Amino acid sequence: MHRIALSSVGAAVLFMGGMLLSPLTAASCAPETGEHSIASRAMATTAGATIAPLTAAVALADTPQAMAEAQKVLAAVGRLEDADTALSMAAEGAALYGQEKVKQDGYAYCSQAVELAEQGEFRESARAASKALYVALQSGNTDLLGKAYRDLAIAFSYAGQLERAEQFATLALKYPGVDSTQVNGPAHKVLGDIRSRQGRFDEAIAEYDQANTESSAKFRPLVQASLANALIQSGDLARAQTTLNALPPPTDAAQRAQLQRTRGKLLLAEGKPSEALTLYQQLAASTVNGDAGFYRAWALDGVSRSEQALGRDTEAAQALDQAIGEFDQARARFRSDNFKMGLFSDLQSVFERAIALHSKLGQADQAFDISERSRARALLDAVAERAPVNTGETSALDAKALQAMLKPDEIVVAYHSLADHLTAWVLSHDGIREVKFPVALPRADLVRLVDAYRNALIRVSPNAPAVSDKIGQLLLAPLQIPADKRLIIVPHGPLHYLPFQALRLDGKYLIERNPMSIAPSISIAARLAEKTPTTQPQLLAFGNPTINPEVADPLPGAEQEVRELSQQFPGAKLFFKDQANKDNFEQNAPHARLVHIAAHAMADTLDPLHSKVLLADENGRPNYLEAKDVLGLNLSNVAMVALSACESGLGRVENGDEVLGFTRSFLSAGTSTLLASLWPVSDAATEKLMTTLYADLAKGVEVQDAMRDAQRAVLADPKTAHPYFWAPFNLIGNWRLQVTR
Repeated sequence: MHRIALSSVGAAVLFMGGMLLSPLTAASCAPETGEHSIASRAMATTAGATIAPLTAAVALADTPQAMAEAQKVLAAVGRLEDADTALSMAAEGAALYGQEKVKQDGYAYCSQAVELAEQGEFRESARAASKALYVALQSGNTDLLGKAYRDLAIAFSYAGQLERAEQFATLALKYPGVDSTQVNGPAHKVLGDIRSRQGRFDEAIAEYDQANTESSAKFRPLVQASLANALIQSGDLARAQTTLNALPPPTDAAQRAQLQRTRGKLLLAEGKPSEALTLYQQLAASTVNGDAGFYRAWALDGVSRSEQALGRDTEAAQALDQAIGEFDQARARFRSDNFKMGLFSDLQSVFERAIALHSKLGQADQAFDISERSRARALLDAVAERAPVNTGETSALDAKALQAMLKPDEIVVAYHSLADHLTAWVLSHDGIREVKFPVALPRADLVRLVDAYRNALIRVSPNAPAVSDKIGQLLLAPLQIPADKRLIIVPHGPLHYLPFQALRLDGKYLIERNPMSIAPSISIAARLAEKTPTTQPQLLAFGNPTINPEVADPLPGAEQEVRELSQQFPGAKLFFKDQANKDNFEQNAPHARLVHIAAHAMADTLDPLHSKVLLADENGRPNYLEAKDVLGLNLSNVAMVALSACESGLGRVENGDEVLGFTRSFLSAGTSTLLASLWPVSDAATEKLMTTLYADLAKGVEVQDAMRDAQRAVLADPKTAHPYFWAPFNLIGNWRLQVTR
């Protein structure tokens, strides 16, 4: 029986709690092939969304004037994109302000925000600015409002959260205040910094020129130093030199260090690496109060670039290794995953240069270690913190430690997508080797390749198997992996969206020749495997939640799926229809071992933490389970979660290779193993896959083998032999999980 995925989508518009700068990405519906359509558990959304009432935010104001100003501000802000944009920052500021024993003037909070940002305390800086924002909204003080937005822009810019920084800088420019140089100059500089980091140097120069015009005399040297950087990057070395020569010597040590770094860049651009090396070495040895680690790290990066320009690759690699160590220590100070992730996203060029250098030097183990250190850092922290005995160790495991953990039949394949080529390492109990691909496969080409293949699969194209052969020759054949070895594949960048199980090698799909699983990083998967090697046969399952029929149709097949697989687990706790709701999930999931959800789902790639599993309406209103809700749960007791729904494995891959969405949420919350899908899933095929999987698990079969059996069972049926039907689900995390009999 086919499952009808959706009826009218007109009522499926949801308030996402974030400022929407572009329409919500709609999830793809099931494709149509031949004379029949494939029922799926996908949910589409309209391009626009209705705006929930903003009375809570407006209530921050308690005077008619402030109320009018708040309404105007909120109208300018519009919808919010995520949890750290203007409306929620004002709400957070209200809560923090309410907890203050001694209430301060709003401008005092702005001063705190600036000081904290300069010390590297970006989250605390944002909190201080949010209190200033609340006071500004409450009092209707537009001068303070502009400064609060300015300080939020600065905090998020320093942390590498560029989208948020741009939002707040743009808002700040709407409220220049009494002295516009206090707001407009810094706001334009933030926008220039953002454009520079994005490589849009002409736009950056225009923003810096505007900032230079609208800045105070005290702030103008900072703008000019940034302008010189952008001019160097754009190739206008003559104007960069003129700009630097016109700058007065800074009295502040941090500003002097920044200026010296810029002079070093200019020397390198002018082809004077020896002079640049001397300057950077002096800078690395100097002391800067407050944030010395960052300045030393960037100075060491300059040392590395100078050594490389002099042809001394070994010394260049050593300097980069030291720089990465300094960045690691600086990152450890931050108190928020978002800010940690922003920092590491902004430093990927350093990691990539280090990988390329060690690879060039033939140091495969060191190149692998750097790659592993660059991956999913916020998630690695969360997984380490959920370990049974928390030693405080959150660093990535190196190749030698991982080799010792691997069994003789286990092989790790770790990819890293660099700008100009793809590299990979094959790690086993016996050692590590780096793979050189015959075709370079630059990152941009990989993106196009993966997109084209996924589209062919979703359309159930008859050409998809032939494409599987070609991609298998590109990505798998050079690895020389023997059949029947257990694979743990660690993707990178666009490869997170590639169903490796559906690639073909030697005339077979990979899942036919090798049991396999996926890991955000092998350090994460190894810690999860150590944490939960076995689990009890205790099942909690949700099926066919009752949803408003104008939003989504019922899923009787999902209910049947849950009833069938639960027969393998006596005493299973099951929730259907109205009872398959968020409250029951949050109350029961932390105490379960195996959690299965068969429902509609919606991926939100714009803001992945708002991706949803559509659990049952409560009291006539939607109460869906969002990825951000999962982050707030303690699921350390949960060995496996199976999201038997559409696109539950999709998310946005950040520059620091953080996979945002349900993958990060469930693993961060403590779940050891996750099953999630990459595209809209077929109803009947999913039912067969899941019942086969759970039958194996109940017999004590390891989860990798159980997943292999399940996918091959669907593949064996000629009606569902196309990869669209059997390949959407990835097994993520702990690949060794075994249910005790």
